[in-house]
Amino acid sequence: MSVVDYSKWKDIEISDDEDDIHPNIDTPSLFRWRHQARVERMAEKEQELDKLKKERDEYENQVKVLKEKLKTKDSEDSTDMTKVKQALLQLEKKGEEICVKQKEMEKKEKLEPWNVDTICSAGFSKTIINNPDGRGTDDLSEEEKEKRMKEFVKKHEAKIKKYGMFRNFDDSRRYLMEHTELACEDTANYLVVWCINLQMEEKDDLMSHVAHQTICMQFILELAKQLERDPRSCISAFFHRIQQAEEEYKKAFSDELEGFKDRVRKRAEQKLEQLMKDAEEEERQERLGPGGLDPLEVLEALPEELKKCFESQDVELLQDTIARMEPEVATYHMKRCVDSGLWVPDANKKE
Repeated sequence: MSVVDYSKWKDIEISDDEDDIHPNIDTPSLFRWRHQARVERMAEKEQELDKLKKERDEYENQVKVLKEKLKTKDSEDSTDMTKVKQALLQLEKKGEEICVKQKEMEKKEKLEPWNVDTICSAGFSKTIINNPDGRGTDDLSEEEKEKRMKEFVKKHEAKIKKYGMFRNFDDSRRYLMEHTELACEDTANYLVVWCINLQMEEKDDLMSHVAHQTICMQFILELAKQLERDPRSCISAFFHRIQQAEEEYKKAFSDELEGFKDRVRKRAEQKLEQLMKDAEEEERQERLGPGGLDPLEVLEALPEELKKCFESQDVELLQDTIARMEPEVATYHMKRCVDSGLWVPDANKKE
């Protein structure tokens, strides 16, 4: 037999609770006054909701118009484009303010007790605030994503690196709240690449440090995805959750961090191997002789007696050795020596 949790019903506000009513007070009148006051509060709340919705709609329309201007680029005047970008930056602040207002109203509604007028009504509807700087990249091609990331990193690289050096949750939360634009996929991607580069430089301790910040950012993005919210509005929520979380949640974070560091080490090893192969191939290409053969490969393939001649650089011994060999075999190997640059015919004449 399952136990029903009645705790969620404990804060229902009932207007006809007679326990605290004095016997000399007109009870029906008091009920009406209380109900009227509550109705007025609800009306004020509806007005606030309507006002926020209008602000939200106006904000989204303005963002849409400015983005269209940037896409069409009807004007070649760079000043006009600069003004449009400045307007988008101003809208970004407005969008953040709307996010804060929405969050406050959601919090206020959760704390507000239920009553007979609201127990069956719909709650505050959640709407995702579009990112004014266009950090969403689902509709972009790979080239456009790469271009946007380069532009983002060029603008915010110093701030990303500073965030990457924090370790304390409170310091990280405070810094991200001051720079909410960092809560995006581009920051996470940059941190991942940075971790790989640090590991390739054999800076394992520093890589582990930055990896911790990388997982924090990835958890913020994942939380935003689950809640269908702007990542900027999930910064405080994540840090509150990780600091107040049960052991299971903290273990999930720790496991993901260790798994990420293992992946970084493997990726760094693969990249180092590839770099070594590329360097060897480049060096080989530079060694190729006039006939396109590698002198080291040709030298290793020579019969032992011919190999000794080239290693000792004894021309007379080479001539004697060739004279003793089958003409076809000698011709084959000497041609390969010429094509690889091991033997330069008439070198003395050229000098």
